Amino acid sequence: MTVTRPMPEEAGILKFLEICSSVYSDDAVSQSIEAQRAQYDALCARFSPPIPDGLTFADSIIRGVPTRRYRPSKVTTPTLLLYLHGGGFVVGSLESHHAICAEIAEFAGAELVAVDYRLAPEYLWPAQTDDGFAVLSALAESGQRIVLIGDSAGGNLAAGLAIRTTQAGVSGIAGQVLIYPALGGDLSKGSYIEMAEAPGLTTADVAYYREVLRAPQDDPVAAPLNSASVKGLPPVFITAAAFDPLRDDARNYAARLAKSGVEVWFREEPQMVHAWLRARHMSEGARAGFRAVCEAVRRFVNS
Repeated sequence: MTVTRPMPEEAGILKFLEICSSVYSDDAVSQSIEAQRAQYDALCARFSPPIPDGLTFADSIIRGVPTRRYRPSKVTTPTLLLYLHGGGFVVGSLESHHAICAEIAEFAGAELVAVDYRLAPEYLWPAQTDDGFAVLSALAESGQRIVLIGDSAGGNLAAGLAIRTTQAGVSGIAGQVLIYPALGGDLSKGSYIEMAEAPGLTTADVAYYREVLRAPQDDPVAAPLNSASVKGLPPVFITAAAFDPLRDDARNYAARLAKSGVEVWFREEPQMVHAWLRARHMSEGARAGFRAVCEAVRRFVNS
């Protein structure tokens, strides 16, 4: 039986996918960890424009975790942004999301701290959330409000940290911005079936990353969708891509949060694929989606 790959129609995103295929192979997850990281680094470099003029950044270690702190040309708020990068918990670094973090910080007028959490398979769960929590706890001690931001695997970490801080009684989380997050949905249902062969990320890829990470899917920090309760969580902006097996994770989490009384903004990009953040300078849909993300961040920092 031939499986038809679902494809968007927007010219900009199709060009983006064409470039991606020339740099990052469709079967990347079948290759060695080293090869995956090398290809991902090359892909990120291909879509990494110069950072905004006047913005500065510096690397530092916070409680044993490497971080990078961005300071925009004009800081207009004391609220901090904490960014957790995507990459399936296997690839990605401070460099992979450098321009993305810089542009968000500049738009929001807020300092942003990016977390270089440990990667699998060298470090299994909960190393990744522990690193994020260590940095978050250190920043929270200063009394500053914090907005959690993450894409894909980083969206999982950001959502999990919101739950973890609530459990630990850590206050000061002003909001969450979750960008096509992986939240622990059932791989045999919904978009995991409908978009199983979507470009950019397949359901088989998601299964691979879960297997590598070995996170317990009954733990709410690892799989927020499976949390017994989501009441009392900080307000959240969630954006999903229509052509993405993770789409229903975002849809279902937004619906569950809203039902529990959490303030939620949900947006679904009808022509976007997973990882559309990198297409923000060449696709109209991605450009609009990225602006919505930045506006959500700015709304939280000014709320």
